[in-house]
Amino acid sequence: MTSPLIVQTDLQDHIEIGDAVPPSPLDPASAPPAAEEAPLLHGALAMLVSFCAHVVAFIVLALVPLVRHWSDPVTVVVDNRVEEEPELPEAFAVSEQIEEEIGALSTEEQAEALALAPEVSPVSLVPTEMELDPVVDAQIEVASEMVTPTSPHFHESLRVRGGAGHGVTGVAGAIDRLTQEIILSMEERPTIVVWIFDQSASLYRQRKWLHQRVKRIYTELGVLRESGHLTGVERFKEPLLTSVLSFGQEVHWHADRTADVNEIERAIAAIQLDPSGVERVFTAIYLAAKKYQRYRFRTKEVEPRRNVMLIVFTDEAGNDTEGLEETVKLCRRYAMPVYVVGAPAPFGRRVTKMKWVDPDPRYSQQPQWVQIEQGPESLRPERLKLYFSGDQSDPIIDSGFGPFALTRLCVETGGIFFTVHANRQIGRSVSRRETTPFSSHFERFFDPEVMKRYQPDYVPAEVYLKRLRQNRARAALVQAAKLSWVTPLQSPRLRFVKRDEATFAREITEAQKGPAKLEPQVEAIYAVLKEGESDRAKEESPRWQAGYDLAMGRTLAILVRTQSYNAMLAKAKRGLKFQNPRNNTWTLRPSDEITVSTKLKGAAKKARAYLQRVVNEHPGTPWAYLAEKELAVPLGWTWTESYTNLNPPRRRPSAGGNNNRPRPPRNPQPRRIPRPPPKRKPPKV
Repeated sequence: MTSPLIVQTDLQDHIEIGDAVPPSPLDPASAPPAAEEAPLLHGALAMLVSFCAHVVAFIVLALVPLVRHWSDPVTVVVDNRVEEEPELPEAFAVSEQIEEEIGALSTEEQAEALALAPEVSPVSLVPTEMELDPVVDAQIEVASEMVTPTSPHFHESLRVRGGAGHGVTGVAGAIDRLTQEIILSMEERPTIVVWIFDQSASLYRQRKWLHQRVKRIYTELGVLRESGHLTGVERFKEPLLTSVLSFGQEVHWHADRTADVNEIERAIAAIQLDPSGVERVFTAIYLAAKKYQRYRFRTKEVEPRRNVMLIVFTDEAGNDTEGLEETVKLCRRYAMPVYVVGAPAPFGRRVTKMKWVDPDPRYSQQPQWVQIEQGPESLRPERLKLYFSGDQSDPIIDSGFGPFALTRLCVETGGIFFTVHANRQIGRSVSRRETTPFSSHFERFFDPEVMKRYQPDYVPAEVYLKRLRQNRARAALVQAAKLSWVTPLQSPRLRFVKRDEATFAREITEAQKGPAKLEPQVEAIYAVLKEGESDRAKEESPRWQAGYDLAMGRTLAILVRTQSYNAMLAKAKRGLKFQNPRNNTWTLRPSDEITVSTKLKGAAKKARAYLQRVVNEHPGTPWAYLAEKELAVPLGWTWTESYTNLNPPRRRPSAGGNNNRPRPPRNPQPRRIPRPPPKRKPPKV
């Protein structure tokens, strides 16, 4: 019996194309429609199987690289060790400031190199150089603040430009240094020197002295020329040309770029006195710089490029300081150094007194004292306005520097401010009688080398105020210095005669009115200073350290004296018993011991500590001088008793019956007394 599959195969093999397929007798569905659907089902199934097989193969081939990558071994190393910071030796300190240049702050002296700079400072500062990308047609901006390299050691051989306070006894010392500066400028290139003179009466002697020394100065320079030798274009070949101008309320030109010494002499002699008392020094400097700025960049052979030096003679601070910033910018932009031969500024004061003697011998030669504005040496006053106890005046002493605005102009332009005073004697007090005519009276002068560490902040106002905001001790000192004058117990009553209880109590009450008015004023100053005490330890500037400590010490000392004086009077009002029944007078005497209050005793100890720190850490300075004066006066009081005769004997009359002197005999030929010359009122200075 043949199988159904073989039979079906045989039948299919004998079918030819185009023949009809007969139905199979073995197929249960032998109907014709079922026979027609069988080939279609087989084709669809084959396509589905093929499609699935291709998709699976494609997916497998795509996953092969990923499977191989994941199969690679990955090693993760974790280091759980904690790196400890190495301990630095005590001789080293780490600074957070990044510096491009390396300096040496050696502790081995000769064994290592020293950090040298033109200014001395306990903290070495090297300005960092910045790398800037070139910009086409860029506008050049001049920095408003100059940073000078500092170190703990002064470089003796370094040529320093921008001196703040070179103290000299007379104008001759300043002229000698100026001659050297002119020669150094001429060695670099041809130079124009502009002499700028103050027309005030107080500068009369300096102008007269310089007029007599002009030829000698130019002889030393080696450029003396007689008049008429140079005309036209030839003057531009001269190594030195000179201009002369003067200023008062207005600016006057007397000579313009001349090499004729005789013309220079005539120009100085032609300067007239300006009676207005107004001095527009910054206007004169600005106009001179503006006029000669074109010579700083000349390249023509006829008019070569020249240096320009501006030399100012004045003894005041100037009445147009609002022009300081523009003058500084102009002179710095064209590299024109400004030199000022001026007067020292009084320490922490705006005005002082000048000894005036009439230059005309037809008038009285008696000295007269006139007020003159020569300070202060800082942008804002940094010294309290306090009189000393028992003294009716505040000591006027040298600050070591010139007026702030003019000195800053010299510092920022690379010039020098010369503080000229004929009575400059370091460490010795100068009386009013010893003061030279046309000079201000200063009680004490200080060594310029010592004062180098205490230079004021020669910066613009916005930078100065920013530094005040950064340290509350500085802000408190300046704020306290703005307060009005405070007079501490000027000539307080110290002697009280006890005639009866009521009179004694009334006199004590009257004496208490003085300290009652003074105490709130001093307490207000102390409250302001107290606000900055927490930042005192952060201060690194020796000038600000000394200023704050002196202010705190003096304020506390005056407060303790005032309160202890009031407490001693209150103690006497409550009742004092004489040890000797015969005595009837109580007298208050200064004492270092304070017995009325433990709180006052602690305040007195704190005041002495502040003052003594100024003396120990800042010797040879104005702050130490004032601190020593304050320490010399005891802070407390003590009662002493004595006897006063309330019924003194009357004076007996003379033998003549009265106390009148006998009339002198009449001189038949009276002596003629010469009439004194008239006294003239000093002009405005």
